[in-house]
Amino acid sequence: MALTERWITRKSANPPYKTGNYLMTNSPKIMGILNVTPDSFSDGGQFDGVEQAVARAHAMVRAGADIIDIGGESTRPGAVVVGEAEELARVMPVIEALAGFDADISIDTRRPAVAQAAVKAGASIWNDVTALEFDETSIEIAAKLGCKVVLMHMRGTPETMQDNPHYNNVVAEEMAYLKARMSVAMKAGVKRQNIILDPGIGFGKRLEDNLDLLQHLDDFHILGRPILLGASRKSFMGALDGSDVAGRLGGSIASALWGASMGASILRVHDVEETVQALKVWRAIGGRANGKDKI
Repeated sequence: MALTERWITRKSANPPYKTGNYLMTNSPKIMGILNVTPDSFSDGGQFDGVEQAVARAHAMVRAGADIIDIGGESTRPGAVVVGEAEELARVMPVIEALAGFDADISIDTRRPAVAQAAVKAGASIWNDVTALEFDETSIEIAAKLGCKVVLMHMRGTPETMQDNPHYNNVVAEEMAYLKARMSVAMKAGVKRQNIILDPGIGFGKRLEDNLDLLQHLDDFHILGRPILLGASRKSFMGALDGSDVAGRLGGSIASALWGASMGASILRVHDVEETVQALKVWRAIGGRANGKDKI
């Protein structure tokens, strides 16, 4: 069974917190972040050469990543829009160099043409921060591609999303939005089993919104699809303790473990090795606490 099917179909023998057929797991897959951009909020400029990017991908897989998420356009708050040709020029040489790679490749893009080229070159996941709303052809192309699709919630655009966002009930509003986007996608031919949902931590949210979403992450299982959590190094951590991006490893690990306890199926992280180690220890402790001799 392919990896992209294993994480969808596997269920934990001891699902955390909530019960029911909600695709929950305490062994989430690790999605390593690979930004081939000069301006991403955390690692911009570090891996924007093909050789550096490919080396980084191999290093993350050796450290335990199951998926490599490749992005050629920053979607940080206030990010400048990159042209389609430039985005393709950044991501395609890396994806092509990773042909036959021992991990799933995800393309992190808003543009259907970029997703189409990436899938043709070997990517099996389209990670779209706009939930297929950026382009009027996005849903049609997603259906034709037949790949896994991550539908993420974002209020506004990267350029405007942190301009005074407001919610009456962020969890309820997000759930309604993601349910609606799922419905639209499936009506257009995207298969239900190909959909993954992402609450979009940090994308058009205040500190209290991010914390509410994390606290109630398990509520999203009622939508019946796997949950991707991308909280790594996000600014809400700095709002809590004043840390800069380089000083958020502890907060990122805490968020990853919380996400695992809430049944997230995929954790999107910068620090693969540290996250894998933390999860291994956390599961070992949890297994023994439940009276198990083997993990």
